Amino acid sequence: MTTLPPVSVIVPARDAESTLSEALESILGQDYEAGFEIIVADGSDGGATRALVRARFPTVHLVANLDRSIPSGLNRALEAARHPVIARCDARATLPPGYLTRAVGTLRRTGAVNVGGRVRPTGSTFFERAVALATSAPIGAGDARYRVGGPEGPVDTVFPGVFRRSALEAVGGWDESLPRNEDYELNWRLRENGGTVWFDPGLAVSYRPRGSLAALARQYFDYGRWKRAVLARHPRSWRLRQLAPPVLLGALAASAALAAAGIAVLVFAPAASTTGTTLLYAAAACPLGYALLLVLGAAAIGLRRRRPEAGLVPLAAATVHLAWAAGFFAGPPRGPAGG
Repeated sequence: MTTLPPVSVIVPARDAESTLSEALESILGQDYEAGFEIIVADGSDGGATRALVRARFPTVHLVANLDRSIPSGLNRALEAARHPVIARCDARATLPPGYLTRAVGTLRRTGAVNVGGRVRPTGSTFFERAVALATSAPIGAGDARYRVGGPEGPVDTVFPGVFRRSALEAVGGWDESLPRNEDYELNWRLRENGGTVWFDPGLAVSYRPRGSLAALARQYFDYGRWKRAVLARHPRSWRLRQLAPPVLLGALAASAALAAAGIAVLVFAPAASTTGTTLLYAAAACPLGYALLLVLGAAAIGLRRRRPEAGLVPLAAATVHLAWAAGFFAGPPRGPAGG
């Protein structure tokens, strides 16, 4: 049996003391025969995360991430890494037992440059569990395999990724001008450089969702605005599912305009009340249809999984859709990171 190569596990962290311990414990619990090192790139505003690592995880290497963004942290950790395989783990994620062995085995078996699987959102509060249900179902997440699962094979992107170091270095690592969507954009460049990104359904990494509606909206607003930057940079990376949220928000805006027009007709031109009423009926079609779709989707999830949190799925899914679309229309901010 061929010996597997040693692995460097890299973890970008910023003020992550509430979740990082669980992530590091899941990595240290791996039984990977060839050995591995862990590198945390700390971009925190204070010293709590660094103190936590030093006190509880003395074998973990710490590197400074002065720019504080996720891609810069990943690149600083990559520079410090010693091994030919690089496994990414987020500070809010936990790796299942046997993850490294299976991932590196799949990397070798397939010849891919990046191997990963499905994100498995796992919440600790009622709201987080509702977000987990919404973002792991087609109604909230679309048809991406890393979100909803599917057969093994080549894909656009995976979560979170186990890479051949040589392939990462060949494309220049993560793009530090992208605070979000850096993973998708990196996988696009890896594929453009002739590599294969491989989805293995046997790999599933737990991830803790945001704990409030405001935090969830900010997260997906940022996803949308930086997805626009990625699509502008790589136009051929467009996928049909990415049109759905902007089209939805546009349709809802049009519905609001029709409703305003209908109300104006009823108030200022009572003789044309039939026209005003027709406009109001037309305005109601899109929001009511969308709301019905969300309720039916949530009901299906609730019946299938028998989870009371499904009652909040319409709210969580609508927040994901509309925040993403609003960010997409807003686009990246201007400045050093946004252009």
